Amino acid sequence: MKKVIVIGGGPAGLMAAYAAANKGHNVTLIEKNEKLGKKIYITGKGRCNFTNDCSVEDFMLNIVRGRKFLTGALYGFSPEKTINFFKNYGLSVKIERGNRAFPTSDHASDVTKTLEKACKNAGIDIKLREKVLKLISIMPNIIPMSGITDCATTNIIPMSRRVRLVTDKNEYECDEVIVATGGASYPTTGSTGDGYHFARSNGIKVTDIKPSLCGINLSGDFFKNLQGLTLKNVTFSVKNQAKVIYEEFGEMLFTHFGISGPIVLSASALINRLPLEGLDAFIDLKPALDAQTLDKRLLRDFEKFKNKQIANALVELLPQKMIGEVLRVSVISPTKTVNVITKEERSRLLTAIKSFPVKMRSLRSVEEAIVTSGGIDLSEINPKTMQAKKFPNIRFCGEVLDVDAFTGGFNMQIAFATGYAAGNTIDPL
Repeated sequence: MKKVIVIGGGPAGLMAAYAAANKGHNVTLIEKNEKLGKKIYITGKGRCNFTNDCSVEDFMLNIVRGRKFLTGALYGFSPEKTINFFKNYGLSVKIERGNRAFPTSDHASDVTKTLEKACKNAGIDIKLREKVLKLISIMPNIIPMSGITDCATTNIIPMSRRVRLVTDKNEYECDEVIVATGGASYPTTGSTGDGYHFARSNGIKVTDIKPSLCGINLSGDFFKNLQGLTLKNVTFSVKNQAKVIYEEFGEMLFTHFGISGPIVLSASALINRLPLEGLDAFIDLKPALDAQTLDKRLLRDFEKFKNKQIANALVELLPQKMIGEVLRVSVISPTKTVNVITKEERSRLLTAIKSFPVKMRSLRSVEEAIVTSGGIDLSEINPKTMQAKKFPNIRFCGEVLDVDAFTGGFNMQIAFATGYAAGNTIDPL
């Protein structure tokens, strides 16, 4: 049995602690907040989409970074195993659109309570309101084998490395530490980058931190006229010249800073390491209609409203707030009568509807992002055990690693899978 300390009481830390205790180890979990799972409480707008009920193969398609690294962990603790874990500890689970798994109660707190129950049943010592300040991997003195004093030979017994922790309340020494401190998003939940500091202080590389699953700031101010407008059944695409980097159908919305919503959040995950000034972004307001079909629709509407101003002739085709902006992009006066609209103007109007341009300026800050992209360099970590290669008695799991995925329960499942791998692979002394 080993003395194991887990730093962080989020999904990765709680699962890691449970898995280690289940292997018979003496486990202490240290959480700096006043309660466990603080970020879980705000996940899925307070409902907590805790995994995605799909095969591991389908799951892999939704990983943005770290797909190969995560393969073993996800097969070891799959979405199916996650769902069964929660059910076995009394949580009622429901599956919604897109295979998203939620607690039937729609209360994120029930997910946290279930994890806490599992940990307490496993005998884990949970310490709240305690912040880890330092993490030091140490090598004790070597001990000569009994009766042998010639240390020039190989007859010595090297003792295993130990880890010393300094908190704002105590000092600890243990056999293994699991760092599950989260990323840098939503710092009010405790994700303030502590794990990055622990890694760097021990010579472990950390990649650049970027926001992922976040809104996008737009250039100009036209979007302020559209603030609050939700666009459903549209396609958002990002291109680098002629190359399509991202294209997805779904829902998005305009905000005070630019654009957000599901298909925009997913786009941010793929472009957060690219220079945005070289990218072009477009909204197809009518993706169900190809250009030829849309042109026929415009001609029908033009015939129907031929004596009206163009701004009033598009009310059955576009949301009211979008009409003025589409006409602006088309360079058509909103007061121009339909019966004098030229073929060229109609062509520009069609293009504006199918490829409404938005100029991306920057992503929202990492503090606002749902997930942190970047973190502990994966080349430093054993993917089977989550051990740091330089210091095998220090393990990292969850969002602190340079792994991330799209929305839909994938990121929390990654936390559970890597946490389980970190705890479950700690061997006895």
